[in-house]
Amino acid sequence: MSGVGAIIFDFDGVLVESEFHGNRLLAELLTDFGHPTSVEDAVNQFVGLSGPEFFAAIERRIGGPLPPEFQERRRAQTASVLKEGLRAVVGAIDFVRSLPPDLPRAIASGSTSRWIRTHLDHLGLADAFGDHLYSGREHVERGKPAPDIYIYAADQLGVDIARSAIIEDSEVGATGALASGAMVIGLAAGSHCFDGHADRLRALGVEHVADSFDDVRRLLQLD
Repeated sequence: MSGVGAIIFDFDGVLVESEFHGNRLLAELLTDFGHPTSVEDAVNQFVGLSGPEFFAAIERRIGGPLPPEFQERRRAQTASVLKEGLRAVVGAIDFVRSLPPDLPRAIASGSTSRWIRTHLDHLGLADAFGDHLYSGREHVERGKPAPDIYIYAADQLGVDIARSAIIEDSEVGATGALASGAMVIGLAAGSHCFDGHADRLRALGVEHVADSFDDVRRLLQLD
C-alpha cells in the first residue's frame, strides 16, 4: 500500500469502543422489552447501521414496530455516553498521533458530527483531524453502505479516492469502502470483533485485514 495520499477513518469501532458498548446497551434494552438479545447478536445484526436503516433492522429483529419507550430510553443512553465518554480502540490514539503531519486524514462516519467531535475531545484527539469530520447523516444523501461519504471525504481532502486508504471495521462500512474504489483495510481490533470477524470482512472482498494498529502501520508502510 505504498503511495497512499490520504487516510479516511471510520469512527465507531475503529477509533472509539462505541460498537461494543453501544450494542451491549442495545441488547439490554431489547431484552428488557421482551426480545432476548445478546451482545454478539446485536453486534452481528446492527454494527455499521445508522438512521432509518438501523431502526428498520431492529424492527425486523423484533418482528414489529419499536416499542413507544424505545426512542426515549435510547436517547437517555446516548446522552449518558456523550457525557461520560468511551475508551479508545487499543492503539488508535498512538497511531493517529504518529501519522506524518503532512498526510491528509479525515473521519467518515455514520454517526453525527456532534457524536464524533464530543468523543474526539474525550480521547484528546480534538485537533487531530481539523474540520475533516464527515457524517453520513449530514453531508451526503446516502449513508453507508453507499460509498458516498468516503468519496465526499476524499474530495474535501483534495485527494483522489483511488489514492486513499479507508480503515473500516464493519461489514456495512467495508461494503461501501470497497465500492468507493479506495484501498481498504479491514480492522478487527475492537472489542466487538468476535471470532470470525476478520473472515467475514475477507469474504466481502477486503484483501487487507489488520488485527491491530501495528498491522495497519505495516500495511501502510508507515514504519
